[in-house]
Amino acid sequence: MFNRRILIPLTFIFLVQFASAQAPLPSSPEIEKKVDSILSKMTLEEKIDYIGGFNDFDVRPVPRLNLPAIKMSDGPVGVRNYGPASTVGGIGLAATWDFELVRKVGNVFGDDARARGVHILLGPGVNIYRAPMAGRNFEYLGEDPFLASRTAVAYIEGLQSKGVCATIKHFMGNNEEYDRHNVDSLIDERTMREIYLPTFEAAVKQGHVCAIMDSYNLTNGQHMSQNGYLNNDVARKDWGFDGIMMSDWDSTYDGVAAVNGGLDLEMPAGAHMNRATLLPAIKAGKVTEATIDDHVRHILRKIVQFGWLDHEQTDYSIPVYNIPGRTVALEVARSSMVLLKNDGNLLPLDTAKVKTLAVIGPDAYPGQPVGGGSAGVRPFHVVSFLEGIANSAGENVRVTYSPGIPTLSDMADATDFVTDNSAAGKPGLRAERFLSDDLSGKPAEVVTDTHVNFGYEWPSFFGVPSKFRSVRWTGYFVVKESGKYDAFVQGPGEDGAYRLFVDDKLAVDNWKRVTALVNYATLDLSTGSHSIRLELRRTYGDPNVRLGIIREASVVNPDVAAIASKADAVVLAVGFDSSSESEGSDRTFRLPPGQDAIIQAVLAANKNVIVVITSGGAVDMDSWVDRVPAVLQAWYPGQEGGTALAQLLFGEFSPSGKLPVGFERRFEDNAVYKSYYADPPESKKVKYTEGVFVGYRHFEKSSTKPLFPFGYGLSYTTFNYSHLSVTPQSGNMSEPVTILFDVTNSGQREGAEVAEVYVGDMHSSVPRPAKELKGFAKLNLKPGETKRVMLKLDRRAFSYYDVQSKDWKAEPGEFTIMVGGSSDNTPLKGTFAATQ
Repeated sequence: MFNRRILIPLTFIFLVQFASAQAPLPSSPEIEKKVDSILSKMTLEEKIDYIGGFNDFDVRPVPRLNLPAIKMSDGPVGVRNYGPASTVGGIGLAATWDFELVRKVGNVFGDDARARGVHILLGPGVNIYRAPMAGRNFEYLGEDPFLASRTAVAYIEGLQSKGVCATIKHFMGNNEEYDRHNVDSLIDERTMREIYLPTFEAAVKQGHVCAIMDSYNLTNGQHMSQNGYLNNDVARKDWGFDGIMMSDWDSTYDGVAAVNGGLDLEMPAGAHMNRATLLPAIKAGKVTEATIDDHVRHILRKIVQFGWLDHEQTDYSIPVYNIPGRTVALEVARSSMVLLKNDGNLLPLDTAKVKTLAVIGPDAYPGQPVGGGSAGVRPFHVVSFLEGIANSAGENVRVTYSPGIPTLSDMADATDFVTDNSAAGKPGLRAERFLSDDLSGKPAEVVTDTHVNFGYEWPSFFGVPSKFRSVRWTGYFVVKESGKYDAFVQGPGEDGAYRLFVDDKLAVDNWKRVTALVNYATLDLSTGSHSIRLELRRTYGDPNVRLGIIREASVVNPDVAAIASKADAVVLAVGFDSSSESEGSDRTFRLPPGQDAIIQAVLAANKNVIVVITSGGAVDMDSWVDRVPAVLQAWYPGQEGGTALAQLLFGEFSPSGKLPVGFERRFEDNAVYKSYYADPPESKKVKYTEGVFVGYRHFEKSSTKPLFPFGYGLSYTTFNYSHLSVTPQSGNMSEPVTILFDVTNSGQREGAEVAEVYVGDMHSSVPRPAKELKGFAKLNLKPGETKRVMLKLDRRAFSYYDVQSKDWKAEPGEFTIMVGGSSDNTPLKGTFAATQ
């Protein structure tokens, strides 16, 4: 008994140590020997089985060789698949411009993964932001490859220090969500190397990332899961990647081409890379067993390097409910929100003057921590903007609330249709359901649907019974008061296509390409009956659909004017949510239906309005931004968004987020306005005709200026820049160039500033941007405090990718060094003369 009492605590200590985090070991002869030993014991059939996923989210176990199942989880904004977990916004990480904070996020995700026995987290996501409509921008890290690289490397280092494999995705050219299985991204070599590949390159070379996930799309004519040039030549040969190249889920299309094109692991299962396909191919000489061995070796190498054969991945000493994670999530949300406008210093709110504060809008409650799709992590609790503000307001401030407009579901239920334009018409629409994909043939079933409101909550699909492949709804909408109406369809994303006709005219077209989950047209409708025809066809999954027609003049809830007029100030929360901005489709540049109307209604009732936007990027503000005194971009702020917003509104902290993307006033101002969508749609080819001039690089070249520039963000204090020094002032760049400058808090309160360093090359033999971000530092400064900043620029900072030599090239001549607080505010300028 005595011995057992001693043994139990000793055993407990041993197990805790045994399960402790292990950062991956570097490759060594001993590791390679162990990998080869395991590989030599596997049969060819076992090897082929091993490169196909298992149980949806696992690498297949091989019990006879003591190889455990290797467990994966969706990311990149948290550990998704195994219950509630810490949730931190994606593009918001880039908006912090704070890679030390991002490294803490990686640590939090690593702890959450270990607490759940997860070996591989499917993040970070790093596809470059080309256009605001891309449905997964909220997961990614903005428009600039340097900022995205620094952010991604910090994330990877933090995560992998906990013994969890990071997976950088989606490799590459997946810069839109519409028709992602079929779109072919046509990108020239220089543009790939300078804009779309550097973040992946940094992840491999600097972050030593464990895995790369190929994307759904084709790039330059080849699906990425079989793109040998990018997978083998670029990632493995040029960069030295030695990890796992995996497919996105169901993004493998040809087993032989994928194996030969560099794919190590087909997920979620071996639908193409399997015995039936590969054994005959090996026998016929189309695939070698050595190629199969290489793929297995890449997986086994990471298993050995991370020590997953030596300890149980689940660390029971780590709490599943991550209290330190809440603190980090709050810091990220607070540091990422960007103050875009603050006319008259409306913010921070003065609680001595603001006694009644109205919180209005569809995104005020409930909280919107993340967008939709595979990034949809569920936190244990989400602090909504309403709750955060009410909890922080104190006893002397009365907080009132209205959602402002109905939900889309309520709008659909409130839309009355009739089946026939006569007194005999029944309520609803006539629904013809077809077994064909294209509405052809005789309907297999005809029913009447009172409303078209088949529920929408990704990934749980409802609606049309699965045996039907297409549906047509017809009937009439009776207008009692003429005016402007928004006719909207909330559709199934990539799982289906739809089109809406009003009076036999095409109003909403998501038929050949699904441009948005929620799409709508603003129509002038006269009194009387208007014919309606909605057509839906299934593509991949179970279609869901919602149809509504709302009168703009009456969509705003009646209580809004009263609540707003009685308040001293209004916080108006608008934007998107997980059902309107999500994986598998894009979104509109316009705010969702009814939201512009609520902004106008609130502005008519109160002049002290703070608009808070939830979105993964820019939205159309043109009709109201010049009349709103304060605007704050909140992104999708994760689980602690409401608390963070309140801390900024009431002045507990000063805003410090900066835009990781430029915000255009109109989408027509964007560099990709004419090239974002495949044209014609059936071509499926998206030509990146803007080349390297995307985002702020385009605005610097164009006479059109952004509404809010890249790197921009206001504070409650002010900052001055001075004493720029460039050392040496000339040289051959064999040694780094040192940039020194001072930043002073010239205001009356503490705050944080992001100091940004840009390099311009106007003497180049090829067209280059006027400036490119090449360094930054985030500084916390007390009033009157000055800090000296030192940043070093290596040869790459001055180089472009030379297609002829297939290498980075810095041409002799004078470079401009620009330092300041945003891409269009660089008060300090110096030069560096490169001799060779």
